[in-house]
Formats: sequence, C-alpha cells, structure tokens
Amino acid sequence: MTDAPAVPKNPFSDIAPALGKYTDKVLFGDVWKRPGLSPRDRSLITVASLISGYRINEMPGHMKRALDNGVTRDELIETITHLAFYAGWPTAATAVGIARKVFEQADTERRG
Repeated sequence: MTDAPAVPKNPFSDIAPALGKYTDKVLFGDVWKRPGLSPRDRSLITVASLISGYRINEMPGHMKRALDNGVTRDELIETITHLAFYAGWPTAATAVGIARKVFEQADTERRG
C-alpha cells in the first residue's frame, strides 16, 4: 500500500467517457492550470459562481477543493454572506448548509 492520496474517480467517465476526458484534461488540466490566477483564487471564484447559480450538486466538491487550495472556512462563509445580497437569501442559506457538511466531513477526515 502507498501513503499517496487516492485520486478521486471522475464522476462522468463510467457513462460519459468523453465528458470525463474533457473534465480531466481540459477543465482541471488546461483551464485550472493557467498561470493568470492562483488555484486559490480560481477556487474562490468558482465557489462564488456556483453559489450564485445555485449549483448545489457541484458546491460540496468545489468547497472542499477551495479548502485544499488555501481558502479558509472564514473566507468561504464571508463569501456566502456577501452573496446573500446579490444572489439571494435562500441561495446563501442553502450554501451555508452545504458548507457546514463540507466542514464536518473535513473535520472527520482530519481526525480519522
């Protein structure tokens, strides 16, 4: 066994191999590795866009990625609070619930 973290399986590859390939190679390869923004900044922008667009399926994974890329929990919560006035209160309330679960999962993984 190795101590290296397991690479998460692409959620599209089993049923939509081309979409999985584009996600891995283009989105998380080319787009996320462009030098104009840091991964931290890309994560914050992505999370803000997902909150504003009420993309609840994608929020948990990108919130976790944001934490891994150096965005703090306080910054995520401040982003949600700020967006309540631009994207709507219900949208922010939903994002808080998602953030809570992401934080709890991160705490569990850290202790585990």
